[in-house]
Amino acid sequence: MMISLDYIYYIAGIFVAIIALLTFNDKGNPKRFLTGTFWGLYGISFLFGATINPMYMGILVIVMAIIAGFGGVCMGKHDEPTHEKRLTQSDKLGNWLFIPALLIPIITVIGTMGLKDVKIAGLALLDKGNVTLVSLGVACVIALVAAMMLTKETGIRPIKESRRLLDAIGWAAVLPQMLATLGALFAAAGVGQVVANLVSTAIPVDNRFMVVFAYTVGMALFTMIMGNAFAAFPVMTAGVGLPLIVKLHGGDPAIVAAIGMFSGYCGTLMTPMAANYNIVPAALLDLPDKNAVIKAQVPTALLLLIVNVFLMYFLVF
Repeated sequence: MMISLDYIYYIAGIFVAIIALLTFNDKGNPKRFLTGTFWGLYGISFLFGATINPMYMGILVIVMAIIAGFGGVCMGKHDEPTHEKRLTQSDKLGNWLFIPALLIPIITVIGTMGLKDVKIAGLALLDKGNVTLVSLGVACVIALVAAMMLTKETGIRPIKESRRLLDAIGWAAVLPQMLATLGALFAAAGVGQVVANLVSTAIPVDNRFMVVFAYTVGMALFTMIMGNAFAAFPVMTAGVGLPLIVKLHGGDPAIVAAIGMFSGYCGTLMTPMAANYNIVPAALLDLPDKNAVIKAQVPTALLLLIVNVFLMYFLVF
């Protein structure tokens, strides 16, 4: 294949590694060595994750957790443009500022839908096993180049701005990847089977609606516990979605996956465990109530969850 997911990981790893080096050199960060080590280890996970022994990778993750848990990830000093300069650039570029952001979903859809079967010299252009993720990675690179051309920024300025954003978010930036991995570990450990046994004893499994209700609401609840729908998905799908909805009642697995993830996202809106989505925005906006974002989202999340239950019931069979 021409472009595999590994190449996207290498680009991300190099990007984070440079951020780690900039952090080590930032004397304005009171804990620059710990913060730099944290991002350096994160970069290593992208660059060498496929070759490092799983036990050592686990140790790497534990070290990252210890650094973050003891407050080792701190905000550094950044040479930000003045407010006046930002307003001037914004007025100059106008709506063209939205082009890089819009390119990401557009190119991702084009790659996923239109280029998945394209071959050059007998080789697949994109990794067919991960075509959406590869398309997303390519889209991000193209959007970055477009942004640099629009703003006429050169050198490592984009990486410096990325570092400023990562510093603002802090350790929570790594939560999606870590929680998704945790979900895969739970599935491999047989947690899905335990969930299946619990559901089978709690509800009549021959009732289609109750099975759908258990899966969609279970996805939301498990996401609230885990903090991420990617972590809940393998557990709930292995325990309820596949054995009960697909195999027992003949449901469509594609619809199970799509609406199941959407149900999980409803849980994401309602939990402080999803710190990167709910707690970080409150901190960045200096809101007096750290749970203000969650409180604003709960009505929408509950309404969407109810809709998902009935969407699944009427569409999946």
